[in-house]
Amino acid sequence: MTQDVRKRGVLDPKRPMQVRRQSVVNLWDFLVKGGIADTTRQPSEIIDTGRTRELHRYAKAKGVRSKGLPVLLVPPLGAQASCFDLRRGLSLAEELVNQGRPTYLVDYGPLTGEDRKVGIEHFVNDVLPPAIRKVSEDAGGKDVHLIGWCMGGLLSIATTSIYDDLPIRSVAMVASPFDTSKIPTLAPIRAIGKLTDGRIIGTALKAAGSVPAPLVSIGFKATALPTYLKKPRTLWNRREDREFLGQIQAVDVVMNNMLAYPGRATLQVYQRMALRNELATGKIQGPTHLIDLAKVTVPVMNIAGKTDVLVPQAAAHHVGTLLTGSPDVRLPVAPGGHLGVLTGTQAPQTTWQEIHAFLNDYDRRKKPSTT
Repeated sequence: MTQDVRKRGVLDPKRPMQVRRQSVVNLWDFLVKGGIADTTRQPSEIIDTGRTRELHRYAKAKGVRSKGLPVLLVPPLGAQASCFDLRRGLSLAEELVNQGRPTYLVDYGPLTGEDRKVGIEHFVNDVLPPAIRKVSEDAGGKDVHLIGWCMGGLLSIATTSIYDDLPIRSVAMVASPFDTSKIPTLAPIRAIGKLTDGRIIGTALKAAGSVPAPLVSIGFKATALPTYLKKPRTLWNRREDREFLGQIQAVDVVMNNMLAYPGRATLQVYQRMALRNELATGKIQGPTHLIDLAKVTVPVMNIAGKTDVLVPQAAAHHVGTLLTGSPDVRLPVAPGGHLGVLTGTQAPQTTWQEIHAFLNDYDRRKKPSTT
């Protein structure tokens, strides 16, 4: 056995027997017994429903006094709403509840039948506005903070730009893209689109009607392909670290259970964001409304992940040039990839602290009058 192999800890006879036994137990629990992480969902109840809309109110933490304005968690399309509730100890929903903040979640659920034909405008006009109003009503008429991950952030900021009468106090985004020209993984798609005038991929999306859930999962994994290729070796080298294995398991639950992406919404994202990069201008004309980010008058934050391949820092922070009407635009950077920046092992000390500080600042400061 070579010295460098022993340094990596692979079959090193000098490792204590107790450590080696724990490694075996960890791998057995991870691979055979169904996992290590506690993925029990934070208790909640449904307080409102509509087409592709279930509004959940999380149960209050026992012995914790309620404080602060309510928060509405807004997931992206195609991802389980559990992205905000990854596992016990690494759940943003749990963290907010334990802080005493009234916390709500909008869940689009699995799309069926005609729901697969909905576009982005459906979520901006018919899902988020009634959800926001219901949260405000349920919380005694208070303003609402929005927290959106990835596309959830785009839906939140688009809704805010259109409906200035909604009781929105602030918008906190995590890894939300605004300049797709800064996303290297989209380069091949843009090249094909330019050569074919968008016809090949666009025609395929129209014919499919929706992007099946397995393909959505593959697409997310493809953005971190080297990580997935090295996964078996990583699991073996980190077999002593039960916390690490639990995180891997919880992330796999999210990545392996993505939802079908609405066909019309996918076509819109492909044509208007990937090909024409319209959002980078700050304006997109929808079927019924103009999205104009210059009209956003509430504080906004967009946290970028240091190692996010899907939404690099430049793609996320471009929004800072577009929000000319916002009184405060914060553009922090935090450790992690696309999901890790939201709910990775370093998120509680980094991303979540940025969110807490932002919410606390604007629990007290009202948005400026539009008159």
